[in-house]
Parts: sequence; structure tokens; C-alpha cells
Amino acid sequence: MTTTDATPVRTATAGGIATLTLDSPHNRNALSSAMVGALTSALDAAAADDTVRAVVLTHSGGTFCAGADLSEARVGSMATGARQLLGLLAAIVELPKPVVARVTGHVRAGGTGLVGACDVAIAGPRATFAFSESRIGLAPAVISLTTAARLTDRALGRYYLTGESFGPAEAARIGLVTVAVTDEDGVDAAVAEVAGALLLASPQGLRESKHIATAGLRQRIAADGDAMVELSARLFGSDEAREGMTAFLERRAPSWAGGSGPS
Repeated sequence: MTTTDATPVRTATAGGIATLTLDSPHNRNALSSAMVGALTSALDAAAADDTVRAVVLTHSGGTFCAGADLSEARVGSMATGARQLLGLLAAIVELPKPVVARVTGHVRAGGTGLVGACDVAIAGPRATFAFSESRIGLAPAVISLTTAARLTDRALGRYYLTGESFGPAEAARIGLVTVAVTDEDGVDAAVAEVAGALLLASPQGLRESKHIATAGLRQRIAADGDAMVELSARLFGSDEAREGMTAFLERRAPSWAGGSGPS
């Protein structure tokens, strides 16, 4: 077993499974540049390690991932941030080993993109999900590449537009997660069951089967990735997004909340 500390992502490898734990509680595991870089590097290491047969992506604390780090987004280049996020999602989808998401907390915005990129997603009873971008003047641009094909058309329209939160049973019903576990104590058992089944398959079988299963996601990333990065950067640079992010960080309602429209 190997472990790595002092990083936004903790890694541990045992029994053919690499467990990558998002561990940045101060910002609710937000997708800061440090988080994206550390997770991408951890995935690269798992890909290169012949002893690793599958990856489990999980988290510490009550939030799986809160999405973009808005404190960075207000001052940095979101073209760079959006491009880094695209690279991270592509790394999960293109990893020649299956990735299982273990979700027992809140998932927001960019975090849903991580879940959508994983091959299997298991959610516990305390998990909640939201495509919250529309509420701060944004849109689920880059993360649509890994979530739009997962959701039913009606669910996509409702949850992309409203930004409202929903629970694990609804996430399973609409296709965002694979399994919704009703008992908190059963989450690890469900993950272990999937991991055990994966370990029965050969490395070649897993690699080629995943390549088939992810064909649609890979095609969408290749075809629309650049356009979604440009859209994301444009929206983050807008007056509405600046108001939305500022309002969020100041814990107040944005100027348009309540149906009055943006000022």
C-alpha cells in the first residue's frame, strides 16, 4: 500500500485499486488550479502503474466537490481554468482503467462533471447534486461534455436551467449516478462489490471495454471541447457572472434573484 499526503488529493493503492481522495476541506474540495493539477497527476500515475486495475475517486468531508474555486475565478484567467478542467475530464474518460466515483456528500457544478466522467458512480443517502451555474450567471459549459449524455433530455432541461438540488435517488433515476445506496453503511460495500467485479476482468478486457463504453463522451469532448472552453471563459468574464460570484462569496442574493432580472 502506498500513500501520499500534503496535497489536495490523497492517494492510496492496495489490492489493485488506487483510491484518490479529494482532500481540500477549506474550500469544499473546489476545483482550484492546485486541485485540478493534483488530480490530473494522480490519474496519470494510476495509468502508468501496472499494479492498478481500477480507480476509486472519493472525498473527505461533507462535500465531494463544490465546483470551480470562485475565489480564483474572480481574479484569474478562466480560459486557462476551463482548459485545465477540460483536460481533467478527458483524463478520467480516457484513462485506460475504470474509474468509480464514491459520493457521500454534496456535488455542485464542476463536481457533477467529475461524476459524469466516471465509469460507475455510487452515491450515498447524504449526497446531493446541483448544476448551480445558472444561479451565478454561468452555464454548465465544459461539464456538459460529460453530463449531457448521461441525463434524460427532460432532466437535463430542468436541472441545467433551474440549478435546483436533487438527491441520490433522483440522480440515479435520471442517469447521473449508477447506484443510489439508501444506507450510509452500505456505500463502501457497494463500492467494494463493483471493485471486486472489475478485478475479475483482465486489464485488456477492461481497457477495450471502457474504450467502447466511452466512445460518445470522447467524441463529444473532441468535437465540442474548444467551444465549451470559449463559452465558459466568456461567461466567467461577464458582468452577470461577476455579480453572481460576488454575491455567492458575500452570502447574499444576486441582483436578479426573485425574478426582477439582472440590473
